[in-house]
Amino acid sequence: MGDNKIKVGVLRGGEGKHYTFSLRKGGDIISHIFENLSGKYKTVDILIDKNGSWHLNGVPINPADLTHKVDVFWDTTRHPNISTILDNLFVPNIGNTSFLKILENNNNMLQKHIKDVGIKMPRSILLPFYQKDFDGSIEKYVLRKAKEVFEKFSSPWVVKSFTPDSNMGIHLAKTFTELVDAIEDGVSHQKSILVEEFISGKVVSTHSVTDFRGKDIYVFPINNLFTGQVSLLTKEKEQITSLVKSFHKHLAVKHYLKSDFILHPRRGLFLTNIDFLPDLRVGSHLEKSCEYVGAKKHHVIEHILNKAK
Repeated sequence: MGDNKIKVGVLRGGEGKHYTFSLRKGGDIISHIFENLSGKYKTVDILIDKNGSWHLNGVPINPADLTHKVDVFWDTTRHPNISTILDNLFVPNIGNTSFLKILENNNNMLQKHIKDVGIKMPRSILLPFYQKDFDGSIEKYVLRKAKEVFEKFSSPWVVKSFTPDSNMGIHLAKTFTELVDAIEDGVSHQKSILVEEFISGKVVSTHSVTDFRGKDIYVFPINNLFTGQVSLLTKEKEQITSLVKSFHKHLAVKHYLKSDFILHPRRGLFLTNIDFLPDLRVGSHLEKSCEYVGAKKHHVIEHILNKAK
């Protein structure tokens, strides 16, 4: 019976700053399939190291040699080159195109691309990784970069360091002095720093799935299911649902999209984050959204796998 199972090759790791993120996301997918869909699917754990070398069971392997070992690939990496390699293998794969991976990694490109569907993003500026030989003293560098931000858009500012844990190194700065301190802390993490304008309003997260439940794009109910404090008017929910469908189509999403927004009372809707990998952790927003409509997370995962074949 085991030989008749559909073999899902889960790609994890990859070159770049999202290595640890991909390891965790890929591990979540492997565990979820094993715990909920093991009667039909068998996972094959494929590690891509930080140098771009592929490994199966700890042994280096040529990607072409996996075509007879895997029925469908699930790519959790964010490196565009991986998408190109998979396309050339002519094996069904779940994952983003090279273009979508570039958009996912570049806020400025994403912001320009989504203007066509009327979606705004908070203004932002990316501060490259601090290099002493090139940038001079930390004190002068921090002050110079704070002035650049101050001249581009006003306070308050959200300052984020690109650390492996996305919850670390995040500050809300309301004054120029606080901005300087936040950038200095970001420099201490030895990563690039993203500074965004802070948008106040209702925090809204949505999940959309291609060809699910008889819809070409199925959008789960619009709610903040963590706090239960978001009260949206019917017209606001309809507006967001319509916008998410347009966004999903505009990006040509093959399978799944999570969109995070802030609804400002006067300035309207701002996109703050996108994710093409379902959050399969217990108690996740996706889990609560599924429960709200009488579904389970593994229904979404099985649908994605079936669609990819």
